[in-house]
Amino acid sequence: MRIYSIDEAFLGLGPRAVGSDLAGFGRRIKDEIRRLVGVPVCVGIARTKTLAKLANKTAKKLPVFGGVCVWEDTRPAWRTQLLAGLPVSEVWGIAGRLTRRLGAMGIFSIADLAAADPVAIRDKFNVVVMRTVLELQGTPCIDFEEEKLGKEQLIFTRSFATPITTRSAMRQVLSVYAQQGSARLEKHHQKAKILTAFAGTSFYNAYDKSFPSVPVPLPAPTSDPVVLAKAGQQLLPNLAEGVKYVRAGIMLTALSPATGQEAFEPFRFAHEDQGISSLIEDVNRRHGRGLVGLGYGGLRPGPSWQMKRDFLSPRATTHWDELAVVKAS
Repeated sequence: MRIYSIDEAFLGLGPRAVGSDLAGFGRRIKDEIRRLVGVPVCVGIARTKTLAKLANKTAKKLPVFGGVCVWEDTRPAWRTQLLAGLPVSEVWGIAGRLTRRLGAMGIFSIADLAAADPVAIRDKFNVVVMRTVLELQGTPCIDFEEEKLGKEQLIFTRSFATPITTRSAMRQVLSVYAQQGSARLEKHHQKAKILTAFAGTSFYNAYDKSFPSVPVPLPAPTSDPVVLAKAGQQLLPNLAEGVKYVRAGIMLTALSPATGQEAFEPFRFAHEDQGISSLIEDVNRRHGRGLVGLGYGGLRPGPSWQMKRDFLSPRATTHWDELAVVKAS
């Protein structure tokens, strides 16, 4: 199975599914999700992912299918008529400028695209559009991707409650974000090789526009909060004193698993070996966020620049202490 988005997933049925009751299988999926999750869904079943997307959309739009459409079980004449009446923009991955370029070739409907020569489409566009044509013709070309472990990048940024105008105040911001980044790397069992620090003024500030950014390659992949905090400070010389910065942040990229080969001794980081990041995160999780930190990130009282969240909606579905309370009279 491949989770495609927050509300959509692909499931490969395999050769054994041929000749079986696919409509009944789709209804069982639909009923079980409704029973277990309480969410109504539609199921589209076809030979390719692109056709399965069309089948799903058909099941959603036409009540006669009851929420389940098996593409190959529908009448060929009906499918031809449907595809001829749908604009090419309804195809998965076809939109905007690509739609206009296809129109210049006389391809306006999904049926037009399905009837196109895949090789000519590849020469005119690219191999991705060629795969779409082949998928519409019933040839599977989009493989299931292996699930990626961990994150590809981590970004920590917020707008400030009050603008920051000094390098000393920005130093605390970058230290706090670096320690948050270290804790998140530890959580996902990853290390970062590049840290990018950035800041910016308001887009509505017509007088003092400043958007400094600095990428910092680290000596070796790490999650050490001290190393990350020091790297973030390299942004400070690029800041203009007195200018009102309303946002800042850090981005961690070139991430790799922390379980890989251990670095040679000269490239090891002392605080990482001692588990300082995990210790700080454990204390904050047990006793409250912002209770302890390293260096400028641990200054008390808490930073006045933090975003105001006094009117944050209750997070009843993700936080135990914010569960909805019902009083029966």
